[in-house]
Amino acid sequence: MTRRIDIVEVGPRDGLQNDPGNLSTDQKLEFISRLEDSGVKRMESGSFVSPKAVPKMADSAEVFRGLNRSKGVRHIALALNEKGVRRAIDVQADEINFVLVAGEGFGEKNQRMSPQQSADMLAHCAPLVHEANIPLSATVSVAFGDPYTGEVDPAIVANLAAQAQRAGVSEVGLGDTIGVATPWDVRRVIERVRTEAPDVYLRLHFHNTRGAGLANVAAAVETGVDVIDASCGGIGGCPFAPAATGNVATEDVVYTLERAGFETGLDLSKLIETAKWLETALGHPVSSSLSRAGGFPT
Repeated sequence: MTRRIDIVEVGPRDGLQNDPGNLSTDQKLEFISRLEDSGVKRMESGSFVSPKAVPKMADSAEVFRGLNRSKGVRHIALALNEKGVRRAIDVQADEINFVLVAGEGFGEKNQRMSPQQSADMLAHCAPLVHEANIPLSATVSVAFGDPYTGEVDPAIVANLAAQAQRAGVSEVGLGDTIGVATPWDVRRVIERVRTEAPDVYLRLHFHNTRGAGLANVAAAVETGVDVIDASCGGIGGCPFAPAATGNVATEDVVYTLERAGFETGLDLSKLIETAKWLETALGHPVSSSLSRAGGFPT
């Protein structure tokens, strides 16, 4: 059987949160609908964080209330603390993705927490999510480097993954928030995480800031990772990470994986159409290669 690699589409959340363009709530819902029509079955559709800190996500409750829930898509809400978790529960998110932080400097800027404080907050919030019978995942941000304090010890990442596992998360994502990882870093960190949290199911999240995004996806897949985050058009970035440019582009990842013989279940031509629609909606070009070059020539 062909090996399946599942793509978690993060464009409506991580993609839009730091983009210079602004989409209305209706445009966000159209973006989500286009992604659903492209075959996306799981996506980050909004985040419940401070609207002052991340104003582009201020309408996430309206977005969730406007979703068409009949399409069998799991809509994920991002949260950093108890208030965000409760808001996500209130709008009946299909999954809550809680953010842990591996770097001291970024943790202070992004969520006013140290790595251990973020793990403690997850332990505090997890029972609320479990009681609501909502799947809980976690993402370790700046798992490969902190823009303020530099190198991140893989032991810290592994320890956070182990604590998340004990909190009952279904999956842990390792986030290269500032796009500094290389394939060798990816293999090393995954190996350390699997040593300390052997039962955790891994997802990898890469930004293409320094051009290594697709190589890092390949390295993760080669180590046995079956879930990859990606953003249509390659849009994205973090408001609290200087020069943190976009995520790996969904269409570029799909092209690379399917040319290698993997199955993603996504329609490449529709993803490219959506990336081109984004250029008009956002008012600027997107960074994905496939939106410019198209798929393999026929």
